[in-house]
Amino acid sequence: MMPLTLAAVGEENIIRKIGGKPEVRAHLENLGFVAGGIVTVISTIGGNLIVSVKETRVALSRELASKIMV
Repeated sequence: MMPLTLAAVGEENIIRKIGGKPEVRAHLENLGFVAGGIVTVISTIGGNLIVSVKETRVALSRELASKIMV
């Protein structure tokens, strides 16, 4: 397992675990990040990521992306 911040651009990854405080996990789940789901990194800009999850593009800070383990 590794944090989403280390995933290669354009590579599909399976979400293994969501870390962080309960309110952070709930926020990420509301955005579509759930264990077993597929996430693809579209691009990285200054450490922040644009990812595709459930056919939607989402921008994540490095801090939030580090809570998502793939």
